[in-house]
Amino acid sequence: MTEEFFTELRSSIRSGLDMTATLTDEQLMEYIERRVLGEKEFYELTASEKRKWIRRLYDSFRGLDVLQPLVDDRSVSEIMINSHEEIFIEQDGQVRRVDLRFESQEKLEDIIQNIVSTVNRVVNDSSPIVDARLSNGSRVNIVLPPIALKGPTMTIRKFPDQPVTMDRLVEWGSLSEDAAAFLQSLVRGKYNIFISGGTGSGKTTFLNALSQYIPPEERVITIEDSAELQIVKVPNLVSLETRNANTEGKGGISVRDLIRASLRMRPNRIVVGEVRGSEALDMLQAMNTGHEGSLSTGHANSTRDMISRLETMVLSGAELPIQVVRQQIGSAIDIFVHLSRLRDRSRRVVEISEVCGLSEGEVVLNPLYVFQEEEEREGKIRGQLARRGNLMRLDKLRLAGIAPESEGTNRAGME
Repeated sequence: MTEEFFTELRSSIRSGLDMTATLTDEQLMEYIERRVLGEKEFYELTASEKRKWIRRLYDSFRGLDVLQPLVDDRSVSEIMINSHEEIFIEQDGQVRRVDLRFESQEKLEDIIQNIVSTVNRVVNDSSPIVDARLSNGSRVNIVLPPIALKGPTMTIRKFPDQPVTMDRLVEWGSLSEDAAAFLQSLVRGKYNIFISGGTGSGKTTFLNALSQYIPPEERVITIEDSAELQIVKVPNLVSLETRNANTEGKGGISVRDLIRASLRMRPNRIVVGEVRGSEALDMLQAMNTGHEGSLSTGHANSTRDMISRLETMVLSGAELPIQVVRQQIGSAIDIFVHLSRLRDRSRRVVEISEVCGLSEGEVVLNPLYVFQEEEEREGKIRGQLARRGNLMRLDKLRLAGIAPESEGTNRAGME
């Protein structure tokens, strides 16, 4: 069956629908099946081929059109729509183009408007960039013309149906059992932990895994641009999400606004999905004002680069001396965990460092674990996240009643 016939059949089905009636999903599927089985072009198709076309027709009305099979495919981790005629996916760590296209730019624009409307967001000529999410929790970024020169552009980052646990990350080789046990103790001991890494390095996945170690009796506030976190073991959980301004430029709620509001909600911990700008100052101040055990992430190529980025982000929102900013970072953040996507496309923890305050005006880092590459065999990098043997302060663990000998913490070189 040709694409031209599909388009004609879809139009014919649409024209035959009673637009004044509300059909359930089941009724629409039954109607499409009756129409398809009556077309002579389908007589010679196999049963599986018929099901495929019926599903595609259904998805063009109720789903995400040609994208729906990709969204349903668990092996696809990212979908990149560069225009209505150009679609790429990431599958099993490899990026490739797929032989799919929307019937028109208008159809892609309709899908985009359906997505943003479900999360009460707006994207148009005056506000051409927006972050949204699908009903399954996938992250969606949209850019419209004239900003996007090829046409409407959409990127969908998918997440597992169930949060990835630290045990799974150990099984995949992302970090060692020793380091996982060490991080578990730090989360329980209310260390402020900041996760850094490049795009696609797995920061959100790792933050979700770490959050599973938060004691269930605590009250946690999560703050995100687009809700993605899956904290399932904390019943006293409040999830906050930013809101774009309306067409008049009013009503916008930023991450900074949400952090400030969260301080009046009696949180034990605050989890900021990602800091990108001036909200970094509010996050650091929250960590410094009794909300110990808070977690956040940010984009950077190394731990040292993340510190520099935090300085820049804070200065973008407040005129403060650089030494004051560094003092805030040095006293607020206890641990940096840096992730990287290696050349074999594996995602690894490559560094865990303690923040030891300031020395000669610079934030001092004490590397505790560092990834050491051993060899590359059959395209796969082999190595281990090795303990450096540097001693670490135990103040917070002792205050939390966690003995250094427990949970493997003595193996991290603590004093």
